[in-house]
Amino acid sequence: MTLERFQLLRILEAMLFASHAPLSEKDLAVRLPKGANIVGMLDELKAQFANRGVHLTPVGTGWAFRTAPDLAAYMEIEKSVVRRLSRAAVETLAIVAYHQPVTRAEIEEIRGVSLSRGTLDILLEAGWIRPRGRRQVPGKPITWGTSDAFLDHFGLESLSALPGVEELKAAGLLDKRQSWSPIMEIEAGDVDADEIGDDEVYEAVETDDAIAMDK
Repeated sequence: MTLERFQLLRILEAMLFASHAPLSEKDLAVRLPKGANIVGMLDELKAQFANRGVHLTPVGTGWAFRTAPDLAAYMEIEKSVVRRLSRAAVETLAIVAYHQPVTRAEIEEIRGVSLSRGTLDILLEAGWIRPRGRRQVPGKPITWGTSDAFLDHFGLESLSALPGVEELKAAGLLDKRQSWSPIMEIEAGDVDADEIGDDEVYEAVETDDAIAMDK
């Protein structure tokens, strides 16, 4: 290998290494001497890196250095990302928990506002809700319920362990001056999803919110 070719290979290697995106042969030709055998040098450089930690790899119409496939497992980095749920997501989760199985339209009716497109997706991605089949009405909408992951995250043995009105008041999460006559007879810890009133659902949000924010 002549000194000139060795230097050209070094330039080629540096260009590919420094680029944030794959470079085409045309891109490389702009910075290399006219008439340089770019295809031949790429093949030579590819062979030199065949057994190295990075490989010279064709990507679409360009070329780029990529981690050797057999080393991919060593390159993985695990990061815990803490994301706060929006109030809409917390309210939706509470409604699903107390009213399941419940459809999107029913959630919107209880909340009194439209449900943004991504709210259910966020809860589904978190693994806290799951589809529970379709309601046998026109349109057959999907119904939603909580998952085992929801129970595990909030430290609940079952849905019957969801906090009742008295528990929420004792924890200071409900205003004791408010009237809860439609649901006052429900015993704490004995919550039936079909018997919970809308008011309780809204206030139960505060419990889920407090737990979620502490996690």
